[in-house]
Amino acid sequence: MIKKVLIINGTERTLVVDGSESLAQVLRDRLLLTGCKIGCGEGHCGACNVIVDGKVTRSCITKISKVADYAKIETIEGIGTLDNLHPLQAAWVAHGCAQCGFCSPGFIMSAKVLLENNPSPTREEVRDWFNKNRNLCRCTGYRPLIDAVMDAAKVLRGEKTKEDLMFVPTYNRILGTRYERPSGAAKVTGQWNFGADEIKNLPEDTLQIALVQAEVSHANIKGIDTSEAEKMPGVARIITYKDVPGRNRITGLITFPTNKGDGWDRPILCDEKVFQYGDAIAMVCADTVEHAKAAAKAVKVDLEVLPAYMSAPEAMAPDAIEIHPGTPNVYYETNCIKGDDTAPIMESAPNVVEVEAYCSRQPHLPIEPDVAYAYTDEEGRITIHSKSIGIHLHHAMICEGIGVAPEKLRIVQLHAGGTFGYKFSPTIEALTGVATLVTGRPVALNFNMHQMITYTGKRSPGFMNIKLAADENGKILALEGNNYIDHGPYSEFGDLLTMRLSQFVGAGMDIKNIRNKSQTVCTNHAYGAAFRGYGAPQSFMGGDIALDVMAAKMGIDPFEFRAMNCYKESEGSTTPNGCKPDVYCLEDLFDLARPKYHANKAYAEELNKNQSEGGKYKYGVGVSLGIYGCGLDGVDSSEAWAELNADNTVTIYNSWEDHGQGADIGTLTHAHETLRQAGFTPDRIKLVMNDTGLTPNSGPAGGSRSNVMSGNATRVACELLIDAMKKADGTFRTYDEMKAEGLALKYEGKWVATDCSDCDMETAQGNPFSVYMYCISLPVVRVEMATGKVKVVKFTMVSDFGTIINKIVVDGQVMGAIAQGIGLALSEDFEDLQKHTTLQRCGIPYPNDIPDDIELIYQENHPRPLGPYGAAGCGEGPLAAPHPAILNAIYNATGARVTKIPARPEVVKA
Repeated sequence: MIKKVLIINGTERTLVVDGSESLAQVLRDRLLLTGCKIGCGEGHCGACNVIVDGKVTRSCITKISKVADYAKIETIEGIGTLDNLHPLQAAWVAHGCAQCGFCSPGFIMSAKVLLENNPSPTREEVRDWFNKNRNLCRCTGYRPLIDAVMDAAKVLRGEKTKEDLMFVPTYNRILGTRYERPSGAAKVTGQWNFGADEIKNLPEDTLQIALVQAEVSHANIKGIDTSEAEKMPGVARIITYKDVPGRNRITGLITFPTNKGDGWDRPILCDEKVFQYGDAIAMVCADTVEHAKAAAKAVKVDLEVLPAYMSAPEAMAPDAIEIHPGTPNVYYETNCIKGDDTAPIMESAPNVVEVEAYCSRQPHLPIEPDVAYAYTDEEGRITIHSKSIGIHLHHAMICEGIGVAPEKLRIVQLHAGGTFGYKFSPTIEALTGVATLVTGRPVALNFNMHQMITYTGKRSPGFMNIKLAADENGKILALEGNNYIDHGPYSEFGDLLTMRLSQFVGAGMDIKNIRNKSQTVCTNHAYGAAFRGYGAPQSFMGGDIALDVMAAKMGIDPFEFRAMNCYKESEGSTTPNGCKPDVYCLEDLFDLARPKYHANKAYAEELNKNQSEGGKYKYGVGVSLGIYGCGLDGVDSSEAWAELNADNTVTIYNSWEDHGQGADIGTLTHAHETLRQAGFTPDRIKLVMNDTGLTPNSGPAGGSRSNVMSGNATRVACELLIDAMKKADGTFRTYDEMKAEGLALKYEGKWVATDCSDCDMETAQGNPFSVYMYCISLPVVRVEMATGKVKVVKFTMVSDFGTIINKIVVDGQVMGAIAQGIGLALSEDFEDLQKHTTLQRCGIPYPNDIPDDIELIYQENHPRPLGPYGAAGCGEGPLAAPHPAILNAIYNATGARVTKIPARPEVVKA
């Protein structure tokens, strides 16, 4: 053992260590300084950054034995408090940098060292610094972080005060402003606990889980031998499929009756077969993580390896066996059938183009790996705390599978370090639920980054074949499609995802005649999970590039080609589903975007002109239109409650799950806008959120539905309360007056999208969404001609989200989506199971991969008739189509038409 004396946040601490621990483990486990986060555990993400003797140090890869005695160590807990934020922490809050907040402490500690050594950095120097110190953020798109450092530097130089940075409401109004998130200060001071932090507060008898996972992609299980592992130190129980009390399946809740599967194809613990790499075969429950992992390695699994079908074409081959015996590998089909038969139109049209495109298996790559814990609560309920973004949905998906009655299961959302949709799938919930049921003890399971990347769902790849026909003037006459979605081995929401292709291929364009067929294919690659944009990136990867190809063929400017064909009320335009859009805003949106497009063209032309003869680079501009609907198809609904408290505050209850997008500020703002008429200020509104034991079913936080559905439900609950409080003279009753008059104090707000309808199963015609969002992407790219390397040097996005509810949140959502769109277009993939197993190898963008020159324009003159206060959502529209815009810009720069992503240098060069 080694005695270490360290100066931690100014206090001398004596520690006895064995020397093998990392500095991060010592800080977190021994000193409970959990503001230091462990994300990748490999020094790739910077979440663990602390300061050691004045230097930024990645504590997850720094052995405590290498830290000198009396080293001065600073962590996020030591530089500011909730009542006295450091200027960097204040700037982080003011600029909305702490979205999920998991990476914030590492960035702030990194920036502190920069400003101590360089009090007046340039924006480029700040980016270079974060790049050098491997600081990664998946939420913000980086620019807000640079803004925050520049502002904090001004405060430290005495040019501003911290108070100057913070937004202060006027006339008690926060709707549409830069009002800070309620969670902001806790996130930037390290006081906001995530799942791995909460595990440290569990009882001493908590069992730690290690998974025995498949290392092949397809196999029959011949036997599982746990005998040696059971004898190993600390092991309390090894659980296999035989021990699962329930059906041992997660139900995919089959959405559409034409699905050829039954939705019960996903084992909690594999019994007969392995369906993909990483599948859980057994759980070792032990006293420590180390003991559990050691025993997991000793479990022997006898496998008969089967052919693995790693793409849709392989699984569709005539000689491919059924991955789920009895269910064909192509198990769902949707057809968008609108207007007249397209075949004769294609035959006679003067202009026809056809595009084959591929949208990749994009990994979500949150910096926080998946985590959960479970126990039996005081009411005898199995209680699971996880990153779930659909707590009531997941309740329904796992009850029968783990073997508990619905009233005996409770799910609580942890503070989540980003999910971007992967937590629509309740994998870890089912595992921990089974483990606590079987052992009768609290249990915890914390994935490492390798498990996070290899065992959680991914964006389902899309194989797109799109044909367009246009007349001699460029008016689109017809669209045909034949598309395949590779959804991996599990069917959950695969049909719903594929239906999105019937809703978004051709969306935004006035196309009277469509025949678009899309099929869902079962494969042995990573299972398909919800991912921000959900079906739109695949749709626009095919459809938008086809628009660009047609414009090029006809010699029409690609921007004007889209503008001339967009939805127009004067032409009675309808969506691919044959319904009118919520608003006809696109003509105005293209008018708003046109000068920005021309400015980008001039900028690229100037950059090209400044190249020397046979210059190294070529610059080009791109355009695309992305659209997304807000809701879960058809008559979606949500519920929220508002209660007047004895201290004359109001508590809002809802299950608006937060994966970094800002459910707290969304709930607060929707409530406050109604309650402020009775004089309520934001500090007098309390939030109770995301616990099936305490909060109503607001629906999952997916499909960009929450701001519309849960926002409306929250608004309605507050309106009911306000109506009850209102007196005849226009003043408002207090709590005591309400009690004295026998008036109810708690009101249930419900909102239902009654104007919507399910799409017809044969034609996909109907009205699936009450509200849509619209985004025009305008990137400028630089292509290095010798290598094919592409860099986005500027990105303009012109969007219509209806009324802006919170400006910081919307800015952050759009900039984060642009960054993910750049990653999707140029670098991100999860294809090679041997290679794509780290954040870096999956191609996650670092600060210097994303431009500082990001321009956001909002159109607000088309309030949504069915949106709360006129608002739509804003999370997914910005990621619907930035990637085809980037590919279109590559074509504009070089004449090379890339139709497969990621467009890595070798692809572009070829």
